[in-house]
Amino acid sequence: MTAPPAPVLGRILADLGSTLVEVAAGDPDPARPVAGVLIHDPHDEPVRLPGAVVLGVGVHGAGPVAALVEHAAGLDAAAIIVRSPVAVDGAVRAAAARTGVAVLGLTPGASWAQVAALLRSLLAVDEITVDGPGDGPPSTDLFALANAIAALLDGPATVEDRNGRVLAFSSRQDEGDQARIATILDRQVPADKLRALEERGAFHALYRSDRPVYVEGVAEKPRAAIAVRAGGEILGSIWVVVDRPLTPDRERSLAEAARVVALHLLRRRAGEDVERRLRADLLATVLEGGANAAEAAARLGLTAQPACVLALAITGESSGPDRIAAGERVSDALALHLAAIHPRTATASLGGVTYAILPTATDEPALRVADAFLARVGTRVPAVIGIGRVAARPAQLPRSRDDADRALRVLRQGRTRARAARLTDVHVASLMADLADRLADEDDIPDGPVVRLRAYDAEHKTALTETLAAWLDTFGDVPAAAAAVHVHPNTFRYRLKRLTEVSGLDLTDPDARFEAMLQLRLTPP
Repeated sequence: MTAPPAPVLGRILADLGSTLVEVAAGDPDPARPVAGVLIHDPHDEPVRLPGAVVLGVGVHGAGPVAALVEHAAGLDAAAIIVRSPVAVDGAVRAAAARTGVAVLGLTPGASWAQVAALLRSLLAVDEITVDGPGDGPPSTDLFALANAIAALLDGPATVEDRNGRVLAFSSRQDEGDQARIATILDRQVPADKLRALEERGAFHALYRSDRPVYVEGVAEKPRAAIAVRAGGEILGSIWVVVDRPLTPDRERSLAEAARVVALHLLRRRAGEDVERRLRADLLATVLEGGANAAEAAARLGLTAQPACVLALAITGESSGPDRIAAGERVSDALALHLAAIHPRTATASLGGVTYAILPTATDEPALRVADAFLARVGTRVPAVIGIGRVAARPAQLPRSRDDADRALRVLRQGRTRARAARLTDVHVASLMADLADRLADEDDIPDGPVVRLRAYDAEHKTALTETLAAWLDTFGDVPAAAAAVHVHPNTFRYRLKRLTEVSGLDLTDPDARFEAMLQLRLTPP
Protein backbone atom coordinates (compact mmCIF):
# COMPACT_ATOMS: atom_id res chain seq x y z
CA MET A 1 0.00 0.00 0.00
CA THR A 2 1.60 3.27 -1.09
CA ALA A 3 0.27 6.79 -0.81
CA PRO A 4 0.24 9.19 -3.74
CA PRO A 5 2.50 12.22 -3.47
CA ALA A 6 1.29 14.87 -1.06
CA PRO A 7 -0.07 18.02 -2.67
CA VAL A 8 2.58 20.62 -3.34
CA LEU A 9 2.39 24.38 -3.72
CA GLY A 10 3.20 24.24 -7.43
CA ARG A 11 0.21 21.99 -8.19
CA ILE A 12 -2.09 24.05 -5.97
CA LEU A 13 -1.11 27.20 -7.87
CA ALA A 14 -1.53 25.44 -11.20
CA ASP A 15 -4.97 24.09 -10.27
CA LEU A 16 -6.24 27.41 -8.94
CA GLY A 17 -4.87 29.23 -11.95
CA SER A 18 -3.88 32.85 -12.41
CA THR A 19 -7.55 33.81 -12.70
CA LEU A 20 -7.99 33.11 -8.98
CA VAL A 21 -4.65 33.84 -7.35
CA GLU A 22 -1.43 35.48 -8.45
CA VAL A 23 2.00 35.69 -6.85
CA ALA A 24 2.44 39.15 -5.31
CA ALA A 25 5.72 38.66 -3.45
CA GLY A 26 8.25 35.94 -2.80
CA ASP A 27 9.42 33.03 -4.92
CA PRO A 28 7.07 30.07 -4.24
CA ASP A 29 8.81 26.71 -4.03
CA PRO A 30 6.74 24.47 -6.35
CA ALA A 31 7.82 21.39 -4.41
CA ARG A 32 6.80 22.77 -0.99
CA PRO A 33 4.23 20.39 0.55
CA VAL A 34 0.85 21.89 1.39
CA ALA A 35 -0.98 20.35 4.34
CA GLY A 36 -4.09 22.40 4.97
CA VAL A 37 -5.84 25.75 5.21
CA LEU A 38 -5.78 28.21 8.13
CA ILE A 39 -7.91 31.33 8.43
CA HIS A 40 -6.02 34.18 10.12
CA ASP A 41 -7.74 35.60 13.18
CA PRO A 42 -5.71 38.19 15.15
CA HIS A 43 -7.76 37.42 18.27
CA ASP A 44 -7.40 33.64 18.16
CA GLU A 45 -4.04 31.94 17.74
CA PRO A 46 -4.46 29.01 15.30
CA VAL A 47 -3.06 25.55 15.85
CA ARG A 48 0.33 25.20 14.21
CA LEU A 49 -0.05 23.36 10.90
CA PRO A 50 3.22 22.99 8.96
CA GLY A 51 2.73 23.56 5.26
CA ALA A 52 -0.59 25.40 5.64
CA VAL A 53 -1.92 28.13 3.38
CA VAL A 54 -3.00 31.05 5.59
CA LEU A 55 -5.99 33.11 4.44
CA GLY A 56 -5.48 36.73 5.49
CA VAL A 57 -9.13 37.78 5.62
CA GLY A 58 -9.36 41.54 6.16
CA VAL A 59 -5.58 42.09 5.98
CA HIS A 60 -4.83 45.23 3.97
CA GLY A 61 -1.81 47.45 3.66
CA ALA A 62 1.89 46.70 3.37
CA GLY A 63 2.56 46.74 7.15
CA PRO A 64 -0.15 44.20 8.07
CA VAL A 65 0.83 42.00 5.11
CA ALA A 66 4.48 41.95 6.20
CA ALA A 67 3.39 41.16 9.77
CA LEU A 68 1.21 38.29 8.51
CA VAL A 69 4.17 36.87 6.58
CA GLU A 70 6.24 36.82 9.76
CA HIS A 71 3.38 35.29 11.72
CA ALA A 72 2.82 32.62 9.05
CA ALA A 73 6.51 31.76 9.08
CA GLY A 74 6.21 31.08 12.82
CA LEU A 75 3.44 28.60 11.98
CA ASP A 76 5.70 27.03 9.31
CA ALA A 77 3.12 27.95 6.66
CA ALA A 78 3.80 27.61 2.94
CA ALA A 79 2.01 30.75 1.74
CA ILE A 80 -0.46 33.46 2.65
CA ILE A 81 -3.35 34.74 0.55
CA VAL A 82 -4.62 38.30 0.89
CA ARG A 83 -7.10 40.23 -1.20
CA SER A 84 -5.80 41.88 -4.38
CA PRO A 85 -4.55 44.46 -5.09
CA VAL A 86 -1.82 43.55 -2.61
CA ALA A 87 0.19 46.41 -1.12
CA VAL A 88 3.80 45.29 -1.61
CA ASP A 89 6.79 47.32 -0.42
CA GLY A 90 10.39 46.59 0.53
CA ALA A 91 9.38 45.19 3.93
CA VAL A 92 6.92 42.73 2.38
CA ARG A 93 9.46 41.57 -0.20
CA ALA A 94 12.17 41.18 2.43
CA ALA A 95 9.90 39.19 4.75
CA ALA A 96 8.80 36.88 1.95
CA ALA A 97 12.37 36.32 0.77
CA ARG A 98 13.73 35.72 4.30
CA THR A 99 10.98 33.35 5.46
CA GLY A 100 10.16 31.59 2.19
CA VAL A 101 6.45 32.30 2.71
CA ALA A 102 4.91 33.30 -0.62
CA VAL A 103 2.41 36.17 -0.73
CA LEU A 104 -0.53 35.42 -3.06
CA GLY A 105 -3.24 37.84 -4.15
CA LEU A 106 -6.86 36.70 -4.32
CA THR A 107 -8.76 38.10 -7.29
CA PRO A 108 -11.54 40.63 -6.59
CA GLY A 109 -14.94 38.99 -6.80
CA ALA A 110 -13.93 35.64 -5.31
CA SER A 111 -15.26 34.99 -1.82
CA TRP A 112 -13.07 33.79 1.04
CA ALA A 113 -15.50 30.98 1.84
CA GLN A 114 -15.23 29.64 -1.68
CA VAL A 115 -11.46 29.87 -1.92
CA ALA A 116 -11.22 27.97 1.38
CA ALA A 117 -13.60 25.32 0.04
CA LEU A 118 -11.64 25.03 -3.22
CA LEU A 119 -8.31 24.64 -1.42
CA ARG A 120 -9.72 21.98 0.90
CA SER A 121 -11.25 20.19 -2.08
CA LEU A 122 -7.89 20.10 -3.86
CA LEU A 123 -6.14 18.85 -0.75
CA ALA A 124 -8.76 16.18 -0.09
CA VAL A 125 -8.10 14.66 -3.49
CA ASP A 126 -4.79 13.26 -2.28
CA GLU A 127 -6.18 11.50 0.77
CA ILE A 128 -6.92 8.35 -1.26
CA THR A 129 -4.28 5.64 -1.16
CA VAL A 130 -3.45 3.47 -4.10
CA ASP A 131 -2.26 -0.15 -4.13
CA GLY A 132 0.40 -1.23 -6.50
CA PRO A 133 4.08 -0.80 -7.26
CA GLY A 134 5.77 2.49 -8.00
CA ASP A 135 5.75 5.84 -6.32
CA GLY A 136 4.54 8.00 -9.20
CA PRO A 137 1.06 9.40 -9.57
CA PRO A 138 -1.51 7.48 -11.56
CA SER A 139 -2.22 8.29 -15.18
CA THR A 140 -4.09 11.51 -15.74
CA ASP A 141 -5.69 10.20 -18.95
CA LEU A 142 -8.98 8.47 -18.12
CA PHE A 143 -9.10 6.86 -21.56
CA ALA A 144 -5.63 5.39 -20.95
CA LEU A 145 -6.92 3.97 -17.67
CA ALA A 146 -9.87 2.42 -19.50
CA ASN A 147 -7.47 0.80 -21.97
CA ALA A 148 -5.34 -0.54 -19.11
CA ILE A 149 -8.45 -2.02 -17.46
CA ALA A 150 -9.48 -3.62 -20.76
CA ALA A 151 -6.03 -5.22 -21.06
CA LEU A 152 -6.09 -6.50 -17.47
CA LEU A 153 -9.54 -8.06 -17.79
CA ASP A 154 -9.39 -8.94 -21.49
CA GLY A 155 -12.63 -7.10 -22.38
CA PRO A 156 -13.79 -3.67 -23.52
CA ALA A 157 -14.31 -1.31 -20.58
CA THR A 158 -16.18 1.90 -19.84
CA VAL A 159 -15.93 4.37 -16.97
CA GLU A 160 -19.33 5.87 -16.17
CA ASP A 161 -20.76 8.40 -13.75
CA ARG A 162 -23.68 7.67 -11.42
CA ASN A 163 -26.20 8.58 -14.12
CA GLY A 164 -24.84 6.13 -16.66
CA ARG A 165 -23.01 8.79 -18.71
CA VAL A 166 -19.80 7.50 -20.28
CA LEU A 167 -16.75 9.41 -19.07
CA ALA A 168 -14.19 7.27 -20.92
CA PHE A 169 -14.03 4.02 -22.85
CA SER A 170 -11.33 1.63 -24.00
CA SER A 171 -10.51 0.32 -27.44
CA ARG A 172 -11.88 -3.10 -28.58
CA GLN A 173 -15.51 -1.94 -28.18
CA ASP A 174 -16.32 -3.92 -31.34
CA GLU A 175 -15.89 -7.04 -29.17
CA GLY A 176 -18.90 -5.99 -27.09
CA ASP A 177 -22.56 -6.23 -28.04
CA GLN A 178 -25.27 -3.95 -29.41
CA ALA A 179 -26.02 -2.45 -25.99
CA ARG A 180 -22.36 -1.50 -25.54
CA ILE A 181 -22.14 -0.01 -29.04
CA ALA A 182 -25.27 2.09 -28.38
CA THR A 183 -23.75 3.21 -25.07
CA ILE A 184 -20.55 4.38 -26.75
CA LEU A 185 -22.35 6.14 -29.61
CA ASP A 186 -24.69 8.04 -27.26
CA ARG A 187 -22.12 8.37 -24.46
CA GLN A 188 -24.97 7.20 -22.23
CA VAL A 189 -26.28 3.80 -21.16
CA PRO A 190 -29.62 3.27 -22.99
CA ALA A 191 -32.62 4.06 -20.80
CA ASP A 192 -34.13 0.59 -21.20
CA LYS A 193 -30.89 -1.01 -20.03
CA LEU A 194 -30.72 1.30 -17.01
CA ARG A 195 -34.27 0.30 -16.08
CA ALA A 196 -33.45 -3.38 -16.51
CA LEU A 197 -30.39 -3.04 -14.29
CA GLU A 198 -32.42 -1.25 -11.63
CA GLU A 199 -35.19 -3.86 -11.74
CA ARG A 200 -32.66 -6.65 -11.30
CA GLY A 201 -31.09 -4.88 -8.32
CA ALA A 202 -27.73 -4.57 -10.08
CA PHE A 203 -27.09 -1.02 -8.87
CA HIS A 204 -28.14 -1.93 -5.34
CA ALA A 205 -25.61 -4.76 -5.29
CA LEU A 206 -22.96 -2.65 -7.01
CA TYR A 207 -23.13 0.28 -4.59
CA ARG A 208 -23.33 -1.90 -1.46
CA SER A 209 -20.16 -3.85 -2.23
CA ASP A 210 -16.53 -2.86 -2.58
CA ARG A 211 -15.95 -5.95 -4.74
CA PRO A 212 -16.83 -6.48 -8.41
CA VAL A 213 -20.30 -7.81 -9.25
CA TYR A 214 -21.21 -10.09 -12.12
CA VAL A 215 -24.25 -9.03 -14.17
CA GLU A 216 -25.87 -11.17 -16.83
CA GLY A 217 -29.22 -11.36 -18.58
CA VAL A 218 -29.51 -7.63 -19.27
CA ALA A 219 -27.52 -7.51 -22.54
CA GLU A 220 -26.24 -10.11 -24.97
CA LYS A 221 -23.00 -10.51 -23.04
CA PRO A 222 -22.37 -10.44 -19.27
CA ARG A 223 -20.67 -7.56 -17.48
CA ALA A 224 -18.26 -7.29 -14.59
CA ALA A 225 -18.77 -4.00 -12.74
CA ILE A 226 -17.39 -2.26 -9.69
CA ALA A 227 -18.32 0.97 -7.96
CA VAL A 228 -15.79 3.80 -7.97
CA ARG A 229 -15.88 5.40 -4.54
CA ALA A 230 -13.97 7.80 -2.33
CA GLY A 231 -14.70 7.08 1.31
CA GLY A 232 -18.46 6.71 1.49
CA GLU A 233 -19.18 8.66 -1.71
CA ILE A 234 -19.99 6.87 -4.96
CA LEU A 235 -18.28 8.67 -7.85
CA GLY A 236 -19.22 6.31 -10.66
CA SER A 237 -18.53 2.79 -11.85
CA ILE A 238 -16.43 0.66 -14.21
CA TRP A 239 -18.12 -1.82 -16.58
CA VAL A 240 -16.27 -4.51 -18.51
CA VAL A 241 -17.78 -6.84 -21.08
CA VAL A 242 -16.70 -10.38 -20.09
CA ASP A 243 -17.43 -13.98 -21.05
CA ARG A 244 -17.55 -15.44 -17.55
CA PRO A 245 -17.26 -14.42 -13.87
CA LEU A 246 -13.90 -12.95 -12.91
CA THR A 247 -11.19 -15.00 -11.30
CA PRO A 248 -9.95 -13.83 -7.87
CA ASP A 249 -6.85 -12.32 -9.48
CA ARG A 250 -8.92 -10.33 -11.96
CA GLU A 251 -11.29 -9.22 -9.21
CA ARG A 252 -8.32 -7.78 -7.34
CA SER A 253 -7.08 -6.08 -10.50
CA LEU A 254 -10.46 -4.44 -11.08
CA ALA A 255 -10.68 -3.33 -7.43
CA GLU A 256 -7.21 -1.75 -7.67
CA ALA A 257 -8.18 -0.06 -10.93
CA ALA A 258 -11.30 1.38 -9.27
CA ARG A 259 -9.13 3.10 -6.64
CA VAL A 260 -6.95 4.65 -9.33
CA VAL A 261 -10.03 5.81 -11.26
CA ALA A 262 -11.45 7.28 -8.05
CA LEU A 263 -8.33 9.39 -7.60
CA HIS A 264 -8.56 10.59 -11.18
CA LEU A 265 -12.27 11.45 -10.86
CA LEU A 266 -11.66 13.37 -7.65
CA ARG A 267 -8.88 15.38 -9.25
CA ARG A 268 -10.98 15.97 -12.32
CA ARG A 269 -13.94 17.08 -10.23
CA ALA A 270 -11.78 19.33 -8.07
CA GLY A 271 -10.39 21.03 -11.15
CA GLU A 272 -13.85 21.41 -12.66
CA ASP A 273 -15.19 22.76 -9.38
CA VAL A 274 -12.40 25.30 -9.19
CA GLU A 275 -13.07 26.51 -12.71
CA ARG A 276 -16.86 26.46 -12.36
CA ARG A 277 -16.93 28.26 -9.01
CA LEU A 278 -14.36 30.82 -10.06
CA ARG A 279 -16.18 31.64 -13.30
CA ALA A 280 -19.47 31.81 -11.41
CA ASP A 281 -17.89 34.27 -8.94
CA LEU A 282 -16.42 36.40 -11.70
CA LEU A 283 -19.59 36.31 -13.77
CA ALA A 284 -21.71 37.28 -10.76
CA THR A 285 -19.36 40.18 -10.09
CA VAL A 286 -19.68 41.37 -13.69
CA LEU A 287 -23.48 41.04 -13.75
CA GLU A 288 -23.99 42.76 -10.41
CA GLY A 289 -21.70 45.67 -11.28
CA GLY A 290 -19.73 47.57 -8.71
CA ALA A 291 -16.10 48.45 -8.11
CA ASN A 292 -14.69 45.02 -9.03
CA ALA A 293 -16.80 44.42 -12.16
CA ALA A 294 -14.22 45.77 -14.61
CA GLU A 295 -11.45 43.59 -13.16
CA ALA A 296 -13.71 40.51 -13.24
CA ALA A 297 -14.67 41.22 -16.86
CA ALA A 298 -11.01 41.54 -17.79
CA ARG A 299 -10.23 38.18 -16.20
CA LEU A 300 -13.05 36.62 -18.21
CA GLY A 301 -11.72 38.26 -21.38
CA LEU A 302 -14.90 40.27 -21.98
CA THR A 303 -13.54 43.79 -22.44
CA ALA A 304 -12.64 43.76 -26.13
CA GLN A 305 -16.07 43.96 -27.77
CA PRO A 306 -19.80 44.47 -27.10
CA ALA A 307 -21.80 41.60 -25.64
CA CYS A 308 -25.24 40.67 -24.36
CA VAL A 309 -26.55 38.47 -21.57
CA LEU A 310 -28.55 35.27 -22.07
CA ALA A 311 -30.59 33.86 -19.18
CA LEU A 312 -31.72 30.22 -19.33
CA ALA A 313 -34.10 28.42 -16.98
CA ILE A 314 -36.03 25.16 -16.80
CA THR A 315 -39.81 25.41 -16.82
CA GLY A 316 -42.49 22.91 -15.83
CA GLU A 317 -43.60 21.26 -12.60
CA SER A 318 -40.85 18.69 -12.11
CA SER A 319 -39.64 17.85 -8.62
CA GLY A 320 -36.74 19.67 -7.00
CA PRO A 321 -33.95 17.09 -7.58
CA ASP A 322 -35.13 16.43 -11.13
CA ARG A 323 -35.21 20.13 -11.91
CA ILE A 324 -31.73 20.64 -10.46
CA ALA A 325 -30.29 17.71 -12.44
CA ALA A 326 -31.95 18.88 -15.66
CA GLY A 327 -30.71 22.41 -15.02
CA GLU A 328 -27.12 21.23 -14.58
CA ARG A 329 -27.24 19.18 -17.77
CA VAL A 330 -28.70 21.96 -19.90
CA SER A 331 -26.32 24.50 -18.34
CA ASP A 332 -23.30 22.39 -19.31
CA ALA A 333 -24.77 21.89 -22.79
CA LEU A 334 -25.26 25.64 -23.25
CA ALA A 335 -21.67 26.32 -22.16
CA LEU A 336 -20.37 23.84 -24.76
CA HIS A 337 -22.67 25.22 -27.44
CA LEU A 338 -21.55 28.81 -26.87
CA ALA A 339 -17.87 27.89 -26.56
CA ALA A 340 -18.05 26.38 -30.04
CA ILE A 341 -19.44 29.67 -31.37
CA HIS A 342 -17.18 32.18 -29.63
CA PRO A 343 -14.08 31.53 -27.48
CA ARG A 344 -14.80 34.46 -25.15
CA THR A 345 -18.19 33.38 -23.86
CA ALA A 346 -18.70 33.02 -20.11
CA THR A 347 -21.38 30.82 -18.56
CA ALA A 348 -22.37 30.10 -14.95
CA SER A 349 -25.43 29.12 -12.92
CA LEU A 350 -26.58 31.68 -10.36
CA GLY A 351 -29.69 31.24 -8.24
CA GLY A 352 -31.26 28.55 -10.43
CA VAL A 353 -30.70 30.49 -13.67
CA THR A 354 -27.86 29.90 -16.13
CA TYR A 355 -26.40 33.17 -17.34
CA ALA A 356 -24.16 33.49 -20.36
CA ILE A 357 -22.34 36.51 -21.74
CA LEU A 358 -22.10 36.28 -25.53
CA PRO A 359 -19.88 38.76 -27.41
CA THR A 360 -21.96 40.15 -30.27
CA ALA A 361 -22.54 43.46 -32.02
CA THR A 362 -26.34 43.11 -32.16
CA ASP A 363 -28.97 40.98 -30.44
CA GLU A 364 -30.06 39.26 -33.68
CA PRO A 365 -27.19 36.72 -33.62
CA ALA A 366 -27.90 36.09 -29.94
CA LEU A 367 -31.52 35.22 -30.72
CA ARG A 368 -30.42 32.88 -33.52
CA VAL A 369 -27.92 31.20 -31.20
CA ALA A 370 -30.59 30.72 -28.51
CA ASP A 371 -33.11 29.33 -31.01
CA ALA A 372 -30.51 26.95 -32.46
CA PHE A 373 -29.54 25.67 -29.01
CA LEU A 374 -33.15 25.08 -27.95
CA ALA A 375 -33.81 23.29 -31.24
CA ARG A 376 -30.86 20.99 -30.51
CA VAL A 377 -31.99 20.06 -27.01
CA GLY A 378 -35.58 19.65 -28.24
CA THR A 379 -38.79 19.73 -26.27
CA ARG A 380 -37.66 16.95 -23.93
CA VAL A 381 -35.86 19.71 -22.02
CA PRO A 382 -38.41 22.41 -21.09
CA ALA A 383 -35.93 25.27 -21.25
CA VAL A 384 -36.45 28.92 -22.20
CA ILE A 385 -33.92 31.70 -22.82
CA GLY A 386 -34.30 35.44 -22.26
CA ILE A 387 -31.94 37.78 -24.11
CA GLY A 388 -30.85 41.22 -22.94
CA ARG A 389 -29.83 44.27 -24.94
CA VAL A 390 -26.29 44.62 -26.25
CA ALA A 391 -23.84 46.21 -23.80
CA ALA A 392 -21.19 48.33 -25.47
CA ARG A 393 -18.90 47.92 -22.44
CA PRO A 394 -18.80 45.67 -19.34
CA ALA A 395 -20.32 48.35 -17.10
CA GLN A 396 -23.57 48.01 -19.07
CA LEU A 397 -23.85 44.24 -18.66
CA PRO A 398 -25.95 44.48 -15.44
CA ARG A 399 -28.62 46.29 -17.48
CA SER A 400 -28.44 43.56 -20.13
CA ARG A 401 -28.91 40.98 -17.37
CA ASP A 402 -31.97 42.85 -16.10
CA ASP A 403 -33.42 42.77 -19.63
CA ALA A 404 -32.71 39.05 -19.93
CA ASP A 405 -34.34 38.36 -16.54
CA ARG A 406 -37.46 40.28 -17.54
CA ALA A 407 -37.74 38.44 -20.86
CA LEU A 408 -37.11 35.13 -19.09
CA ARG A 409 -39.92 35.82 -16.65
CA VAL A 410 -42.41 36.34 -19.48
CA LEU A 411 -41.27 33.08 -21.09
CA ARG A 412 -41.53 31.11 -17.84
CA GLN A 413 -45.04 32.38 -17.25
CA GLY A 414 -46.10 31.16 -20.69
CA ARG A 415 -47.21 34.59 -21.86
CA THR A 416 -45.76 33.82 -25.31
CA ARG A 417 -45.35 30.65 -27.36
CA ALA A 418 -41.70 31.42 -28.08
CA ARG A 419 -38.94 29.57 -26.23
CA ALA A 420 -36.39 32.36 -26.71
CA ALA A 421 -37.08 36.08 -26.75
CA ARG A 422 -35.45 39.47 -26.40
CA LEU A 423 -36.98 41.98 -24.05
CA THR A 424 -37.96 44.03 -27.10
CA ASP A 425 -40.03 41.07 -28.30
CA VAL A 426 -42.01 40.79 -25.06
CA HIS A 427 -41.75 44.29 -23.65
CA VAL A 428 -45.49 44.87 -23.29
CA ALA A 429 -46.01 41.47 -21.66
CA SER A 430 -43.17 42.30 -19.27
CA LEU A 431 -44.77 45.60 -18.31
CA MET A 432 -48.08 43.84 -17.76
CA ALA A 433 -46.39 41.33 -15.48
CA ASP A 434 -44.79 44.16 -13.50
CA LEU A 435 -48.15 45.89 -13.09
CA ALA A 436 -49.81 42.65 -12.02
CA ASP A 437 -47.13 42.16 -9.36
CA ARG A 438 -47.61 45.67 -8.06
CA LEU A 439 -51.35 45.21 -7.80
CA ALA A 440 -50.93 41.88 -6.03
CA ASP A 441 -48.25 43.12 -3.63
CA GLU A 442 -50.06 46.29 -2.66
CA ASP A 443 -53.56 44.80 -2.83
CA ASP A 444 -54.30 47.89 -4.89
CA ILE A 445 -57.32 46.84 -6.95
CA PRO A 446 -59.77 49.76 -6.96
CA ASP A 447 -63.48 49.23 -7.17
CA GLY A 448 -64.76 49.67 -10.69
CA PRO A 449 -66.79 48.17 -13.55
CA VAL A 450 -64.78 44.92 -13.76
CA VAL A 451 -64.90 44.34 -9.99
CA ARG A 452 -68.69 44.94 -9.99
CA LEU A 453 -69.18 42.59 -12.93
CA ARG A 454 -67.21 39.80 -11.28
CA ALA A 455 -69.16 40.21 -8.04
CA TYR A 456 -72.46 40.12 -9.94
CA ASP A 457 -71.41 36.98 -11.88
CA ALA A 458 -70.38 35.26 -8.67
CA GLU A 459 -73.70 36.03 -6.99
CA HIS A 460 -76.05 35.34 -9.91
CA LYS A 461 -74.10 32.64 -11.80
CA THR A 462 -74.00 34.78 -14.96
CA ALA A 463 -71.25 35.29 -17.56
CA LEU A 464 -71.20 39.06 -18.03
CA THR A 465 -67.42 39.36 -17.43
CA GLU A 466 -66.80 36.75 -20.11
CA THR A 467 -69.09 38.71 -22.42
CA LEU A 468 -67.13 41.92 -21.87
CA ALA A 469 -63.78 40.18 -22.46
CA ALA A 470 -64.99 38.65 -25.73
CA TRP A 471 -66.36 41.99 -26.96
CA LEU A 472 -63.09 43.79 -26.18
CA ASP A 473 -60.96 41.03 -27.73
CA THR A 474 -62.90 41.24 -31.01
CA PHE A 475 -62.89 45.06 -31.14
CA GLY A 476 -66.67 45.24 -30.73
CA ASP A 477 -67.48 42.71 -33.49
CA VAL A 478 -70.69 41.21 -32.02
CA PRO A 479 -71.00 38.18 -34.35
CA ALA A 480 -67.34 37.24 -33.75
CA ALA A 481 -67.63 37.80 -29.99
CA ALA A 482 -70.84 35.77 -29.82
CA ALA A 483 -69.18 32.91 -31.67
CA ALA A 484 -66.24 33.04 -29.24
CA VAL A 485 -68.53 32.44 -26.25
CA HIS A 486 -70.89 30.11 -28.17
CA VAL A 487 -74.13 32.12 -27.94
CA HIS A 488 -76.51 33.66 -30.50
CA PRO A 489 -75.64 37.28 -31.46
CA ASN A 490 -79.00 38.49 -30.09
CA THR A 491 -78.27 36.81 -26.75
CA PHE A 492 -74.86 38.42 -26.79
CA ARG A 493 -76.36 41.87 -27.44
CA TYR A 494 -78.73 41.40 -24.49
CA ARG A 495 -75.81 40.43 -22.24
CA LEU A 496 -73.83 43.41 -23.48
CA LYS A 497 -76.66 45.77 -22.57
CA ARG A 498 -77.09 44.08 -19.22
CA LEU A 499 -73.37 44.35 -18.32
CA THR A 500 -73.39 48.09 -18.95
CA GLU A 501 -76.34 48.43 -16.59
CA VAL A 502 -74.70 46.35 -13.86
CA SER A 503 -71.18 47.81 -14.14
CA GLY A 504 -71.87 51.35 -15.24
CA LEU A 505 -69.20 50.92 -17.96
CA ASP A 506 -69.46 53.31 -20.92
CA LEU A 507 -68.43 51.19 -23.90
CA THR A 508 -68.27 54.29 -26.12
CA ASP A 509 -65.47 55.79 -23.99
CA PRO A 510 -62.02 54.63 -25.26
CA ASP A 511 -60.34 55.31 -21.89
CA ALA A 512 -63.00 53.25 -20.09
CA ARG A 513 -62.52 50.40 -22.55
CA PHE A 514 -58.73 50.52 -22.06
CA GLU A 515 -59.03 50.50 -18.27
CA ALA A 516 -61.43 47.56 -18.39
CA MET A 517 -59.10 45.62 -20.67
CA LEU A 518 -56.16 46.26 -18.34
CA GLN A 519 -58.09 45.12 -15.27
CA LEU A 520 -59.24 41.95 -17.02
CA ARG A 521 -55.65 41.09 -17.95
CA LEU A 522 -53.90 42.16 -14.76
CA THR A 523 -56.19 40.83 -12.05
CA PRO A 524 -57.13 37.16 -11.78
CA PRO A 525 -60.84 36.32 -11.60
